[in-house]
Amino acid sequence: MSIDALVLPVTAETLLTAAQMVLGYIGLLFVGALLLPGVDRLGYALPSGDRKPYKLTGMTLFFYTHIVVGIGTVAFGLSLSPMITHFWSLLIVTNIVAFSWSFALYIWGKREGAESLSHGEGLPLPVWLKDIWFGNELNPTWLGVDIKMFMYQPSLIGVGLFVAAFAYLQFEQLGTLTPQMICFVAFWWIYLWTHYVKEEFMLSTWDVISENFGFMLVWGDLVYVPFFYCLPGWWIVGQAEPMTTPQWVGLVAFFSLSLAIFRQANWQKERYKQNKEVRIWGGKAQTVGGRLLVSGWWGIGRKINYTGEIGVYSAFALCAGFAHWAPYILPVSLIILLTQRAARDDKKCRAKYGDVWVEYCQRVRFRIFPFFY
Repeated sequence: MSIDALVLPVTAETLLTAAQMVLGYIGLLFVGALLLPGVDRLGYALPSGDRKPYKLTGMTLFFYTHIVVGIGTVAFGLSLSPMITHFWSLLIVTNIVAFSWSFALYIWGKREGAESLSHGEGLPLPVWLKDIWFGNELNPTWLGVDIKMFMYQPSLIGVGLFVAAFAYLQFEQLGTLTPQMICFVAFWWIYLWTHYVKEEFMLSTWDVISENFGFMLVWGDLVYVPFFYCLPGWWIVGQAEPMTTPQWVGLVAFFSLSLAIFRQANWQKERYKQNKEVRIWGGKAQTVGGRLLVSGWWGIGRKINYTGEIGVYSAFALCAGFAHWAPYILPVSLIILLTQRAARDDKKCRAKYGDVWVEYCQRVRFRIFPFFY
């Protein structure tokens, strides 16, 4: 049966079911973030100079989600395939939740004492609209839970559940899982697990330190990531013809190398930020001008983490093969986004570091793609 025939049309009944699924899912994660144990960490210095304390519960929620889904599947016959059959209703409901949550954050951010950064300079828009879009508070906290960090959980765990849902649906339709589906699920699981192992890395990201929390980030977390990043699954789920052994072995090797570059590069930089005497690849970390790291992966490319990230998302798309171009929207959009961001960052760093940046570029010649860009 075609996958299109399995997706239910949007009705009042499917919307009600979707609302129960979305609100129950986010609600349970929030209660878990509130009550379950986590890792206590201090964030990086904010523009005010303060360092906010965090309880990082991502790995706990990731772990307990596996337990709930596993027990539900084995003991109660739970299937995740309704996430696919109700896809359009889930998308509509989640957009409504994103808009509502953004408006609630806007109202909450207007209280006295809320910390905010400037945003949307030069845009000819009303202040209230910019406040909703970009957010009017830096780090909103509800019941002791940092909402900005919390929102990564329904986002990332959500895309993991969508990917697993495609596997459930394929097994129900074909009675087996193809190698490409197994790769797709395994790649995403490893990607998420390696994220949560070092969840504290997120505290140093631009979004956490320097972005207010408004619709732009809320919609990206709740809608864009879980609903768009699972895109290749639509073309994998109906494939009855399995990949050949050389194909999936080569794909595993490509994904493994890409993920190693992506994660290790970020972890190397994070370790250097924490300890300037850290050893990378067996030697003391080397820098240009005492400021710009050139050890490990950072001696190969100035944005070598982007190289690995593009490779990872290309591997997700390659799981779908070449029968359709749509799965490649994901890596292509990432290439466009990251090459532009790398160029902007290069310009900003040239102004910030001056001659040190010139020397650094002579040492590390490539931005993202060695010998090409």
